[in-house]
Amino acid sequence: MAQNYLSAETYTLANGPLIDEQDRIGFAHTLGGGLVAAIDGMRFVVPVPSIYTRPNKKYFGRSHGVTWLNMINDRGVGLGAKVVTGTVRDSLHMIDVAFRPDGGPRPEVLVTDTGSYSDVVFGLVHLLGMQYRPALADIPDQKGWRIQDADYGSLSRFARGKIDLDKIRRHWGDILRGVVSIYTGEIRAYDLMRMIQRDGNPTPLGEAIAHYGRIFKTLHILTYAVEEPYRRDIKGVRNLQESRHALAGKIFHGKKGELYQRYHKGMEDQLGALGLVLNCVTLWNTFYMDRALDQLKAEDYPLAEEDVARLSPFVRQHINVIGTYSFAQPDLGPTGVRQLRNPDEPDWEEDNL
Repeated sequence: MAQNYLSAETYTLANGPLIDEQDRIGFAHTLGGGLVAAIDGMRFVVPVPSIYTRPNKKYFGRSHGVTWLNMINDRGVGLGAKVVTGTVRDSLHMIDVAFRPDGGPRPEVLVTDTGSYSDVVFGLVHLLGMQYRPALADIPDQKGWRIQDADYGSLSRFARGKIDLDKIRRHWGDILRGVVSIYTGEIRAYDLMRMIQRDGNPTPLGEAIAHYGRIFKTLHILTYAVEEPYRRDIKGVRNLQESRHALAGKIFHGKKGELYQRYHKGMEDQLGALGLVLNCVTLWNTFYMDRALDQLKAEDYPLAEEDVARLSPFVRQHINVIGTYSFAQPDLGPTGVRQLRNPDEPDWEEDNL
């Protein structure tokens, strides 16, 4: 600690082994394949003066604050995060979070809330080799885009937009150069997003990327509207992230959800520590839930696969954040694993409260 070994950079390096270790646990594979990721923001009030905060009465009251934009996969483990000033649109930063995970494979599918998507984001995400599946609101009011001037029958009102393929072709070389620059790390997606907009309006290059993205946006809206499993999967991973935020709220108890770091580096360090602890708790829960399931199977207890898949790696009744902390390694015997408790014992529930 005296040598500043605890920082956002070292937390990122420490998360990699935790992500890889969870991947080796059977219960984690029951939760998901690890290639679907959700990105969402958690708000923190910063009551001290800082140039890195912004006001927002809805989230911060009379104070200023920041957003902790974090990404998890469908197994519940945190893949990466970024501290964002105020409550700026998540879409400006989410691609950078998604494309530079702390560990594990890069996600193939990205899920966000309704307010995070735009046509440009659809285009960039798909150009980078990922699928984009944001949650949608007000489905009847959504606008679709067509390529051909054809009669789409009952969908004609929906497909009232027209995709300009010629505009995409004219800027295709610049589009690919921008995407390759993001892919190789030459520039951030955030910087490209700002470059292709001027005074809130897209530049010709930005319009070309938006037209490309509308192809995949239209397909997403149609699939979202007619396929219930598609909607359910999106809702499921978003609920998983909300559960992780609830666990984060319990662990981040000392300052009551407030950051007292004035500089961006300090905010990254403090919230990076929160992300690391969350991954430790998630790995702990995944490991011992897997052992509990194995024991139940050995005892011929009837286990339905659909019930197991609904178990949460964010259970927190047994997590105590108040009191004295001991970092002494307990004697766990030759196995190095804690013995599972017997829930039929009379004092089991009392010991875990």
